[in-house]
Amino acid sequence: MQFDEIGNMSGKTLMLLPGTCCDYQTNFGTVIDDLSEKYHLICVNYDGFDGSDVIFPDMITVTKKIEKYIIEKHDGRLHGAIGSSLGSSFVGQLVMRKKVHLDHAIFGSPDLDQSGIVAAKLQSMLVVPLLTSFTKSDKKRNKTKNKLKNFLKMSEETAEKFMNCFSKFNPESIKNEYYSDLLTHLEDDISVEHTKAHFIYANKMGEKYLKRYKKYFHNPDIREFNMQHEQWLFGEKEYSIPVLKVIDEFMEMEV
Repeated sequence: MQFDEIGNMSGKTLMLLPGTCCDYQTNFGTVIDDLSEKYHLICVNYDGFDGSDVIFPDMITVTKKIEKYIIEKHDGRLHGAIGSSLGSSFVGQLVMRKKVHLDHAIFGSPDLDQSGIVAAKLQSMLVVPLLTSFTKSDKKRNKTKNKLKNFLKMSEETAEKFMNCFSKFNPESIKNEYYSDLLTHLEDDISVEHTKAHFIYANKMGEKYLKRYKKYFHNPDIREFNMQHEQWLFGEKEYSIPVLKVIDEFMEMEV
């Protein structure tokens, strides 16, 4: 596990938790400089995605390591944590498990998919090969890119960035991360005193995700944006600037 603390060290603490098969450098690379001006950032790379030879084990094992770090380095409390996509699953677990405290739990347009073992295996069999079948052949690379664009609704630029990121990591880590995320469930109507759940809702994902946010968390603060899944993280200022402004609003709220 890798924990890098950067930015405004006198600012409020904000943990950055990257999404599926990503390191924080790729996932948050276009907004880190902006966030660093105001916040004391704690940037996380999970086992298997931290440059080491360790294989990603499962979501709960990694959650416990994140909790341990927060307890030992920050007395068990952060002002905020933001999860991109799968990273939101970690945010949800940190709130639900109550081993540490977050004032502001920020969910970056997650899908929050949950399933049983059989469905998780079937989905993994479909998705994981798309994320690991990279070769030096341009034909194969373009085919994989098109699958990412069609299945995950990525733009050309986003698909290229994800492919470059995915190709760095052990396929076993990618499989374990994707599979165990589906099996790591959240309770309904989660409510923790002095913690506020905030959601960045990318409405082009569809209303079923909005319903999930309201199902899993009690009275969440939901801000709607006309964009695709995590589109604000891939360099387009028209998407990143409004979301960064809302993150500032989240972090200033009383809890």
